[in-house]
Amino acid sequence: MAQDTDTKAKLLKRGINCKSFNGSLLWEPMDVLKSDGTPYKVFTPFYRNGCLKARLPRHPLEKPANVDLIKDNNNTTELKDLNLLDPIKWYSSMEPHWTIGEEGAQARLKTFLDSGLQNYKEGRDFPAKNHVSRLSPHLHFGEISPHQVWSAIQAIKIDGTLSLTDIDHFMRELGWREFSYSLLYHFPDLPRQNFQKKFDAFSWQTNSQLLKAWQRGKTGYPIVDAGMRELWQTGYMHNRVRMITGSFLVKNLLLHWHHGEDWFWDCLVDADLASNSASWQWIAGSGADAAPYFRIFNPVTQGEKFDPEGMYTRKFVPELAQLPDRYLFKPWEAPESILKTAGVVLGETYPKPIVDLKKSRKRALEAFSLLSRGAS
Repeated sequence: MAQDTDTKAKLLKRGINCKSFNGSLLWEPMDVLKSDGTPYKVFTPFYRNGCLKARLPRHPLEKPANVDLIKDNNNTTELKDLNLLDPIKWYSSMEPHWTIGEEGAQARLKTFLDSGLQNYKEGRDFPAKNHVSRLSPHLHFGEISPHQVWSAIQAIKIDGTLSLTDIDHFMRELGWREFSYSLLYHFPDLPRQNFQKKFDAFSWQTNSQLLKAWQRGKTGYPIVDAGMRELWQTGYMHNRVRMITGSFLVKNLLLHWHHGEDWFWDCLVDADLASNSASWQWIAGSGADAAPYFRIFNPVTQGEKFDPEGMYTRKFVPELAQLPDRYLFKPWEAPESILKTAGVVLGETYPKPIVDLKKSRKRALEAFSLLSRGAS
């Protein structure tokens, strides 16, 4: 908003009339408020009472037939002169996974509507299935408007060809994005300050070795490592796995959510200030409408439940590809003969667990319980 204001002021100084319009959100944060004029701090009433009962999102305009441009003849700068791309092509592994631009965004939306939206509510939890939209980077960079997405979903809803449950669940995800922006607008210190101030007294640990193991996908917990490697290789991570890896960092390792927020900001192609901040505070328990402190994702049971055939995990942790499903998410329990057959040497070809799940869970619960009792 500050950038838009500055741009308009500079154009007005040159005698150019300038207007701005909201193209990045379905609802303006300053318009979705409780009856007493204060911002919502809980998602469900924000979405149901604040958004859905407010003005409906506008229908997107058609693509303009012509766009009149004014050329600045005083500026001879060419695109290559801006040096926007790093000469070291570190991003080469990410490029095959994305089609950048408006056409790519529209194609991605069509693919999702055709083959991903059906069974979305259940399927979105399984990282090996194609039931996530992957529209987040396109939305972030303005390659597609949320109004276009909302309108396309409404058309399907009216058509009646797909389950209303799946449609409404995806619309809630668009609502969560709006909620994140509302929080950032009303609480601009959200990216660095605990939303719940009691977390200022939380005893986070400091351990660079544990942090590096998490960042590199070498924790010894296969579903966590698969997620962190997917992030590094593709610039993306499946939403269910984001929750698993986030919980592991802040609860099993007791490392500050800032570390996760910073790493995701550096690695995600859909890195978004509002969503990144709100989501990391949610998983840490310090945010608005956050996950309760006692909700600690078990990476073994999560892997077994949401990647039962191991397709996702084996793809990103290929050194465990030959392990039977029974031991894929807990290789330390596999007999030596099975490990040998699978070509796995714990501590060499694949790391041993960097923390004990039961002990780290107990430690986290003890640390969080101090906050509930008001202790420092």
